[in-house]
Amino acid sequence: MPGSNPAAVEPARRGRKRAVASPAQAEPDSVAGNSFAAAPDNHSVVSLAELTRRASAYLPPEELARIREAYRFGDQAHLGQFRSSGAPYISHPIAVAEILARWKLDADTLMAALLHDVIEDTSVAKPILIEHFGPHVAELVDGLSKLERVEFASKEQQQAESFRKMLLAMARDVRVILIKLADRLHNMQTLDAVPREKQQRIARETLEIYAPIASRLGLHELFRALVDLSFQFLHPWRHQTLQKAVQAARGNRREVIGRILETVQKTLPEAGVNAQVYGREKSLYAIYRKMREKKLSFSQVLDIYGFRVLVDTVAQCYLTLGALHGTFKPIPGRFKDYIAIPKINGYQSLHTTLVGPFGTPVEFQIRTHEMQRVAQAGVASHWLYKAEKESFTDLQTRTHEWLQSLLDIQRQTGDSLEFIEHVKVDLFPDAVYVFTPRGQIRAMPRGATIIDFAYSVHTDIGDQAVAARVNQKPVSLRTELQNGDVVEVITDPNSKANPNWLGFVRTGKARSGIRQCLKTLKYKESVDLGQRLLAQALSALRIDASTLDAAVVERGARDAGAKSVEELHADIGLGKRLAPVVARTIALQFSSGKPSGATLMLPRPAPVIVSGTEGAAVSYSPCCYPLPGDEIVGHMRGGHGLFLHRADCKIAARQRAKDAERWIDVDWADDVSGQFRTGIEVQVRNDRGTLGKVAAEIAASEANIVHVAMDEEATETASMRFALLVRDRVHLARVMRNLRRLSEVARIARV
Repeated sequence: MPGSNPAAVEPARRGRKRAVASPAQAEPDSVAGNSFAAAPDNHSVVSLAELTRRASAYLPPEELARIREAYRFGDQAHLGQFRSSGAPYISHPIAVAEILARWKLDADTLMAALLHDVIEDTSVAKPILIEHFGPHVAELVDGLSKLERVEFASKEQQQAESFRKMLLAMARDVRVILIKLADRLHNMQTLDAVPREKQQRIARETLEIYAPIASRLGLHELFRALVDLSFQFLHPWRHQTLQKAVQAARGNRREVIGRILETVQKTLPEAGVNAQVYGREKSLYAIYRKMREKKLSFSQVLDIYGFRVLVDTVAQCYLTLGALHGTFKPIPGRFKDYIAIPKINGYQSLHTTLVGPFGTPVEFQIRTHEMQRVAQAGVASHWLYKAEKESFTDLQTRTHEWLQSLLDIQRQTGDSLEFIEHVKVDLFPDAVYVFTPRGQIRAMPRGATIIDFAYSVHTDIGDQAVAARVNQKPVSLRTELQNGDVVEVITDPNSKANPNWLGFVRTGKARSGIRQCLKTLKYKESVDLGQRLLAQALSALRIDASTLDAAVVERGARDAGAKSVEELHADIGLGKRLAPVVARTIALQFSSGKPSGATLMLPRPAPVIVSGTEGAAVSYSPCCYPLPGDEIVGHMRGGHGLFLHRADCKIAARQRAKDAERWIDVDWADDVSGQFRTGIEVQVRNDRGTLGKVAAEIAASEANIVHVAMDEEATETASMRFALLVRDRVHLARVMRNLRRLSEVARIARV
């Protein structure tokens, strides 16, 4: 808003009812993050009183003055704007700031909350915010602003890029996401005013992204509020029905709950424990999810109600546990000690399920008052943006590591949609705790494998993993980890990531690390292949590439549009540029038929030699699976490198007729190494044990079986189709010759 100073404008405005800052009301303050009741948004006069009252409890007067200034600026910037409910728009930023004040966040955060929509929804630019409120507040507001003025191919890509911007801003300053979560909570509380389709979209987005982030940061009360509100708008009838059922059950179980509470309040003082005991109720969404996942009716969900016991010290937590186990029988396998081994989001508590009166299972959560504070406010209870001289708590350290992993994934991922998918994977609750050989605890998501563990330790360990031992026993790299496993990863400096790992890894860090390694590996291999292809194309023009001056090739690379000779070779190897076209570009630098410094060669160029060690730069087409010994041709597919076909492949013949210039001459090297996939079909007599005999003969012939398929219908004869790994065509012929000796085999052919 150039040329104006919204912060200085005080008179009443036209066009809407004025938001008024009134004196603080005498209302009891709630525990930080303890309750997030629905916030009606239908009042016409907005008050700054609640925010002022909450902030004045922990901020000095000069900081309150800055907050009021930000309010006046935001009020002026949103002049004439209204929410869908009809309320003045400024009511929303005030409500967001009030939520953050419950967590006792600093003045910059509250100011950014009051201003969080001015860049996105008004003409105020970031430089104006810097001028009025400083760079810290401006950076927070900018991190919360969507990328709506940029052109994107789709709405999904725009949304993903905005998410990525916000998450990366969060990685630099966690206050960004705290403001965004408070913003999302108030939007969910006032979602009744928007159309049904928009309700569904926002609720689903909240359930998939924002609620898991709240859980990941330890904001458990906020997480519970977000998932219940999302459930309410995604499935309104189910929510209403379940709500009525819970209210009815609350009355039916009142006697049981009352008897347990009375017993506990009598038992704990006798054990010397001074405790506060509260009843707790499972959230509607948690009940609904349990019913769906375990296919239970509502009457079968027995742990709807439980108790939370708050004590003064950790020692009293375990003393309380012993007293409760002495009073009620514990259910085996239903005890979890999150005090000794906290969750990765900092949550600490003892969980135990006991058999109460009438055989009803009841869960108890036992924790200290400090643990309760962290369970409610999470990372907001220990700010990550403290002065560097102050030491980090365990929660801060864990959160810092996760935020840094977002930056690592960002560096390895170019596509915003792919980045968001990685983040979604990492947002699922951690449920498995494993140990390094030195006894360090690492939290991994459920279903995580050895490879996930390796990448969590270090990217190089993941890239170079070749074997592993769990609890001192050798296991495969795809083994899923269990609670308490001691994991040792064996590495080889010459080993690289395997693309097959992408099929079973669980974490975003592992997935992005594997892809980055494969991209780097493929790039290097493509550079080598591109160099050979360009040399072949130059030889067709009677130019010896080995005798060309380096400056000539560099000029040719620039003329072809590449930044460097290496990039030029890589593009040729990946099929993005055609070697004959680049060769002609280089040849045009010479006025005569025989350029200076080049050696005249025979007119017929030599074919590109394939040795089997080219890696990802060369692929063997699945339509014909060529083997060393077969006559072959090569197809340069844009961005995918060189694909080899058998010379008699019908698919290759059709493609070559359409695009002849992308086909090149190739031949096998004399010393081809490696194993190559091929297929055979075997007609056999359908007797018991035939498959075992055929498989044993293939193994005896030193071939590996990759896949086998058979006809489902039971007849006298059966067709078996094998995918094999063999060394070359001669090796395949020996396998087939040995199979023909079996009396059960009627016919055999290469597929």
